[in-house]
This record gives sequence, structure tokens and C-alpha cells, in this order.
Amino acid sequence: MPKKIVAQSGEMQFEVPPAGGGFRKQSSRLKAKPKLFFPLPCPATKKDIDCGTASRVYNHCVTDQASAKSFLRSGELARLAGVSADTLRHYERRGLLAPRRSRNGYREYSLPMLERVRVIRRAIACGFTIDELAKIFRAKDQGGAPCRQVRQLAQTKLTDVERQLRELEAVRDNLSSMLADWDERLARTDEHQRAGLLDSLANQETVNVKNNSPIKRPSLKYPNQECKS
Repeated sequence: MPKKIVAQSGEMQFEVPPAGGGFRKQSSRLKAKPKLFFPLPCPATKKDIDCGTASRVYNHCVTDQASAKSFLRSGELARLAGVSADTLRHYERRGLLAPRRSRNGYREYSLPMLERVRVIRRAIACGFTIDELAKIFRAKDQGGAPCRQVRQLAQTKLTDVERQLRELEAVRDNLSSMLADWDERLARTDEHQRAGLLDSLANQETVNVKNNSPIKRPSLKYPNQECKS
């Protein structure tokens, strides 16, 4: 005969056939196993586990990498400033930049040097020379304030530009008059005859142009004097 199992109030009652025959009820109380509750971990935030380079979770390697970001290698600075590494070395030779040397001998530039390279390029485009900028930055690095000197240099360059513009206007007028005269000469001359165009310049007034005028300046191999040694 199968066992008869009855569950009641945490007790299990079942009938077991005794040795002498018949059935008798036996009851055994089952002890409930305690349930274990595990609290869910709170989501960690950076503020909880990351307190900066002073935290114990940072080792010396991470700290060194963080401090190394205060300096840029030549290639990094050249890429950010839009110049070549040769240009940076030229600026260094002329006293515009002063990089430090790493343990491996590499040039390392402080972050303000990026702004200085951009200033140098813009100043050169406005007419400042390398020598002028070297004097200005030398005075600035020594704690001076060469602001009035910079302003005077800019005023002088503006005066030169205005003079050059007047010269260019004179040259433009002279070319217009010359072309009109040549057109008349060509109209009176057959196609296979000489019109004497250049010979006609002997009787025209010469436009006086100074040696530093842009219309007589030869082409430079390195424009803006950036890579000129």
C-alpha cells in the first residue's frame, strides 16, 4: 500500500505499517531552513571610487602619465599648431621657444608654448620679423611689459603698408596707361611687324619704387620666414 503523506502546519504526517501489522501515525516536524538575504550592491560612482591622482587606487605609473600631459612632444605640438617640427626647431634656435629635455633626450614643450607658436605665426603674417619677436618674448619672459614697443612696431608696419599701397596704385595706373598706348601701337602695326612696345618705355616717366616694396621683392623659398635659417 503506498505511503499517505499529509502536510499540515509545517508538519508532515504519514502512516507507516508497523511490524505487527496495521498502521500507526508518526509525525516529524521539519525544521525550515533560514532564508539568506543578500543586499544588492549600490551602483558605484566615480566620486565613490575615484578621488583623483591622490587616491590610493592610483599607482605611480598613472600619476606619471597624468603629469606628463603637462608637456607636449615636438610632433604633438607641431600637429596642434599646424607647423612642422623643423619650424619648431627654428623657433628654438632663434630664441622664441625654450623646451625642456626629457630623460630620453626628447624635447618637451609646456602647454603655453602651443599658444605662443600660434601667436608667432599670426605676428609673422602681420609683418613682424623673427628677430623682433625674439626681443619681445625675451623681455616678456624676463618679467617685462614690452606692450608699447609692440604697439610702436605695429604702427611702423602700418605706415610701411600704406606707403606700399600708394606705390602699387602708381604702378597700377602706369600699367593701365602703358597698355592703352600699346593697344594703339598694335592697332597701327601689321601682325608680322614690330610695334616697339618695350622701346616706347624710354619716353615714359619712371615710377619710383623702394627696394622693400612687395612688387620688387623676390620670391622666398620659405614664406613668412618660418623655416628660414
